[in-house]
Amino acid sequence: MASYKVLVRDVIKKADVLLEVIDARFPEETRNSEVEKDIIRLKKPFIIVINKCDLVSKEKLDKTKSRLSKIAPTVFISSKDRSGTTMLRHQILASACNIKERDILVGTLGYPNVGKSSVINGVTGRHRASTSPISGHTKGVQHVGAGSRIMFIDTPGVIPFDENDEYVQGLLGIKDVTHLRDPLGVALKIIEKMLAENKTALESCYNITIEAQNGSSVLELIGKQCNFLQKKGEVDEMRTAARIINDWQTGQLLI
Repeated sequence: MASYKVLVRDVIKKADVLLEVIDARFPEETRNSEVEKDIIRLKKPFIIVINKCDLVSKEKLDKTKSRLSKIAPTVFISSKDRSGTTMLRHQILASACNIKERDILVGTLGYPNVGKSSVINGVTGRHRASTSPISGHTKGVQHVGAGSRIMFIDTPGVIPFDENDEYVQGLLGIKDVTHLRDPLGVALKIIEKMLAENKTALESCYNITIEAQNGSSVLELIGKQCNFLQKKGEVDEMRTAARIINDWQTGQLLI
């Protein structure tokens, strides 16, 4: 943790503009107030980049932007189809309009798996920053040229929350199902979130009709529909949980 903090603070000092990349599905959970305070204290301009916006509804995006734009300029990005990347490029140039004689150094900060490297690749238009579906893939500082006088500083993510809170890590995709100690508990958290925010999408994904609002009952319903049954006809809960977590982490379930 200490080494991550030192690295991040060093990037903040060196950068002309900072990007705080957050997950559109969890805008508050993936913001880092400590990092934001450090940026403001050093009087550095920063932009909140809301990535993975293709995984949430327009209504949710509008509410998020309305709230976060009061803190800093806010740009929506979908690394999947590169939407929003031109707007981000313009915002970076506008934020550093006082820099004339050299490249603008842009620091990218955020939690693991929010898609910092994918955002950079979206802006550059090519695969310049190394990416991986495995959380924590970026191991050290990399400088990535993006043209138009923009130079990115790509960094590993920060993990300011309790590393033992695997429910958060499962929801954010920081740990895949093979590395979770309690995949059933994580799957139930996903179901609860879907029931609260987009029950229709949950029904559509698994071709089911949900009557009860109980997470365990819904998990059993999904298991039966997927034919994840054990020898005595009982639902294989672990196999069903794995399917739900994988669908959530790969964007099959939208909120």
